[in-house]
Amino acid sequence: MIIDSHAHVHDEKFDDDRGDVIKRSFDGGMGAIITIGTNEKTSHDAIAVAKEYEGVHATVALHPLHLFDAYTDLEEEEVMEEFDYDKYLALAQDEDVVAIGEVGLDYHHFNETHDIERIKKLQKQVFTEFLKIAGEVEKPLIIHCWDGYEDVLEILRQNPLCPTDISPLERGRGCRGVIHSFIGSWKTAQKFYDLGFKIGLNGIITYSESYDKLIRNSSIDDILIETDCPYLTPAPLERTSRNEPLNVKYVAKKIAEVKNMTVEEVIEITSKSTKELFDI
Repeated sequence: MIIDSHAHVHDEKFDDDRGDVIKRSFDGGMGAIITIGTNEKTSHDAIAVAKEYEGVHATVALHPLHLFDAYTDLEEEEVMEEFDYDKYLALAQDEDVVAIGEVGLDYHHFNETHDIERIKKLQKQVFTEFLKIAGEVEKPLIIHCWDGYEDVLEILRQNPLCPTDISPLERGRGCRGVIHSFIGSWKTAQKFYDLGFKIGLNGIITYSESYDKLIRNSSIDDILIETDCPYLTPAPLERTSRNEPLNVKYVAKKIAEVKNMTVEEVIEITSKSTKELFDI
């Protein structure tokens, strides 16, 4: 059964028909959905949805874009949040939480009004604190990164909880995870693979052939598939339409075409990897 390793089914865009969307997903052959927290409110929402619907699992985190005024179309109180270690540690300990994320670095949304160096420093500090939480609760990481892969790699390499003198597969679950919505190069992906991380691929790979080399060269064992719904609707669907978990099948289809595999093989292997990483 296919798994959506990164969704936001607790998002307000699903408020009117969330139950129907989730039922449609599982009736369509899905085995699990992981719904991703991005701040305190959405982390609570993700947990609530996971408790209500069997087969849905939650994550908790403070997204780097919620650390500064990146969202100019929203009110400040809806966006910015001060990180509280104890608050997120408590959330992370919930039995329905399977990972810490999405956390990381986002250098893409800066503008001329931002104190860029200050914001970068804050993002790195908070990301490092979430690595500690992941280690404390022994849960894997879901990492968001845009225009900051080298800094993410440096922070992961320097993580004192993840000794470099043992195999990545021998480290605790708090030292493993997935780079969500990976849009980097094959060369960059190799660096994450060397650290024991996987990459998450979604509808972006269906928009062009830009990521075919990455897909072709990567081991299928190192790939998870995701929707990031309600965003990033894959081709051949209308990109402006709301994405849903079941559409992850189009991501699997694209990978199968590029790697000359069957869709069933892609689904089987990526689902196995997702289950093992998140212990579901």
